[in-house]
Amino acid sequence: MAGERKFLMVADSKLVSYANIAALQTAGVEFIAPVPAAQVKDEVYAALDLEQASVVDWVPDREAGKAPAEREVYRVLEDVHTLAGPRKRDPVLTVRRILVHSTANAKGQQAARAKRLAKATEELDKLARAAGGRHYKTREKIAARVGVIAARRRVVSCLRWHITEDEAGTPGLDWHVDHQALDAEAAVDGWYALLAGLSADKADPAQVLVHYKGQGAVERRYADFKGPLAVAPLFVQHNHRVAALVQVICLALLVFCLIERQVRRALGPEQTMVGLSPDNRRVRPTGRMILYHLGELTLRIGSIVDRPIVQITRGVQLHLLELLGIEVTQTRWPQT
Repeated sequence: MAGERKFLMVADSKLVSYANIAALQTAGVEFIAPVPAAQVKDEVYAALDLEQASVVDWVPDREAGKAPAEREVYRVLEDVHTLAGPRKRDPVLTVRRILVHSTANAKGQQAARAKRLAKATEELDKLARAAGGRHYKTREKIAARVGVIAARRRVVSCLRWHITEDEAGTPGLDWHVDHQALDAEAAVDGWYALLAGLSADKADPAQVLVHYKGQGAVERRYADFKGPLAVAPLFVQHNHRVAALVQVICLALLVFCLIERQVRRALGPEQTMVGLSPDNRRVRPTGRMILYHLGELTLRIGSIVDRPIVQITRGVQLHLLELLGIEVTQTRWPQT
C-alpha cells in the first residue's frame, strides 16, 4: 500500500511549456492538459471535419436529467502536437493532441458573439448619428472612438468602417459587419485541444476526454480545505515540516471525502435527503453539510454509574449517524 504507484497528472494550460513537457516525458509521467489557445491557430480548427469526429459516450452530471436530444455532445479527433525548444539544438517534442468539440461550448460562444455584436451595433449607430457634432467634430476623434468600441466589444476582426466627408467637410461614419469573417470565426466555435502524455493503448481519444473531465471532482476539494477544513497559511522553517503539514491536510481531506461518500452510498441511487438545507428540500449531502449538523452534537460526560449520553437536538443528526454506521446506544432529546 505504501509503495510507489503510477498516477495520471491532469493539469491546466500552464503545464504546457517546452521545459515542463520535456521533464514529464523524461520522468515517464502520464499527463493530460489543455493546449493554450495561442498554440493552436484558428485555421487548424476551421479545417476540421466535424462529421469525421467520434462521438464520446459520456454525459456530464448536470446533463443527466435532460432528454438525450437536449444533452451536450462531445466529439473527438486526434493528431500530433509539436513543441520547439528555446534553443536551436533542442529536440522537437511530439505529443498526442486530442481535438475536442463541445456543442455546449459552441452555443455559448455563438451567444456571446451575438451579444457583443448587438452592443457594438448600438454604440456604432449612436456614434454614426453623433459624427460631425459637438463631441466628434474631427476624423481623429471618430476614429479613436471606433477603435475603443471595436476593442471593448471584441469585433475588430469583423468590423469594416471608414470615415466620410460631405461637401462642407463634415466627417461622418460608415460601417458594416464582414459576414465572411464572422463565418470564419463561427467555424472554430466549440473546439479546443488537449495534450495527452499517455499511449493510445492505455486511453483512446474518448477516454482521454473522460479522464480530463474528472479533474473537476478533484479540484472541488481545494475549496474544502480552504473552507470547512479552515486551513490557514503557516510559516515553517524546514521542508520536512511542509511535507508533514501537506500529509496532514491530505489525510483530513481523505476523511472528509469518505464521510461524504459513506452517507451518499447509504442513501442509495438517489443520493438525496431532506433536513440538510434551511428550506428542507431534497439535496445531495456534502461533507460541509454533514459536519455542520453533526458539529452541534454534544456529549454529556458520564460517571461510574451513568454512561455518557449523546445529546440529539435534531432528527437529521440521528439520521446522519445511522447513515454513517455509527451506533449511538445512549441518546437524549432535549425536553420541551
